Amino acid sequence: MKGSAWFAADMRFTWIGSGRYSVVTTRKLYQCTDCRHQTSLVSGTIFEQTKLPLTLWFLAIHLITQAKTGLSALALKRQTGVSYNTAWSMKHKIMQVMKERDDSKPLSGIIQLDDVYWGGERRGGKRGRGSVNKVPFVAAVSLNEEGHPIAMNMNVVKGFRLTEISRWAKQHLQPNSTVISDGLPCFTAVTEAGCSHISIVTGGGPQSVTKEEFTWINTLIGNVKNAITGTYHAINPKHLPRYLAEFCYRHNRRFQLEDMLPRFVYVAVRTPPMPGWLLKLAETYG
Repeated sequence: MKGSAWFAADMRFTWIGSGRYSVVTTRKLYQCTDCRHQTSLVSGTIFEQTKLPLTLWFLAIHLITQAKTGLSALALKRQTGVSYNTAWSMKHKIMQVMKERDDSKPLSGIIQLDDVYWGGERRGGKRGRGSVNKVPFVAAVSLNEEGHPIAMNMNVVKGFRLTEISRWAKQHLQPNSTVISDGLPCFTAVTEAGCSHISIVTGGGPQSVTKEEFTWINTLIGNVKNAITGTYHAINPKHLPRYLAEFCYRHNRRFQLEDMLPRFVYVAVRTPPMPGWLLKLAETYG
């Protein structure tokens, strides 16, 4: 668009000759006075192509951001009065905004790190880490000088390998951070992101989760797993990254609940559109 002058109209313009036009009433759009390009208020945002009023979107955002243990699509459907498919789409678009926002804010300082799996073995299938029904993800929490949690990050990975942890660390950890992890060899790759690494061998069994050095990361992992299990009947593994991001987003802003809605909308209008076909694909690994 060459010009910066715009005007709002509830009509479409068809040019006739030089400098003249006829009017056909359609929908509310903004049109450039120079190039005649038309766009809507929500074009290029996460709300693009929605047929719902924005007030309903704001209600859904408020309900999801304020629900401490999560809000299922079925519960959202009941509270907003829309169909289940619409509620599912709204929820996943909202969670996508949460994921993209927190993915752009790497952790720093003292960081507790752990490997986690979601899911369980299938009957007759392989047990343990090699189960095809388990989704691996990394859980990390940054602490302040008093040892209290500031922010957490949970991202699905393709496996616990050096190359994968290195890729994750470069995206989600700030250089010069101090990372504390168990003895899993792949976690040494955080040094490739400019972080120092402290490895503490925890061993196996119930005693492995009682180490004081991992109190907060173990607590947060347990809280998130219990909340997901209690709120959702089932989660498709391909959408697990968004569900994890939902809990991380709320936790990281738990002391700013009154600002969560306006801050979320500020980010939502800067998040690219997510059409239905793209929303249903497997979420990319973070």
